[in-house]
Amino acid sequence: MQRLIRLFFITCLAFTFNAHSEQVSGAQYKELGQWQVHYIAFPSTFVQPKIAQAYGLERSGYKGIVNISILANDADNTAQKAVLKGTAKNLLGNKQTLNFKEVIEGDAIYYLAQVNYTNEEVLRFEIEIQQDSQFQKLQFQQKFYVD
Repeated sequence: MQRLIRLFFITCLAFTFNAHSEQVSGAQYKELGQWQVHYIAFPSTFVQPKIAQAYGLERSGYKGIVNISILANDADNTAQKAVLKGTAKNLLGNKQTLNFKEVIEGDAIYYLAQVNYTNEEVLRFEIEIQQDSQFQKLQFQQKFYVD
């Protein structure tokens, strides 16, 4: 239950950050094949120290968190397990590999990765999602600011 509250807190902070960003686009999810893929990227400083420690996340003014959850695109929106591989690339073409860790809390499944950034840096994310023989690619971008 305590982890569910932490997840809720992280999600609320992320949506708060996103509401103040330049690119507000309502719900941040894409329908990819049989899935609804929900995604968000935000500064790690938005997460409280104890919560970051519990999830093994580093808090820094120069580190972001990418949070991905995959739901079945049906009436139940059941959380899905998958294998995620991804990269973040800045506008100069510098690439970072994203190392996702799976987090399971009750019925919720989500994937967290960290990314480095500089002030006002735009990162373009490309994430490959695979589940058995199903394969989809998620692409989005996010502009980060240093606190």
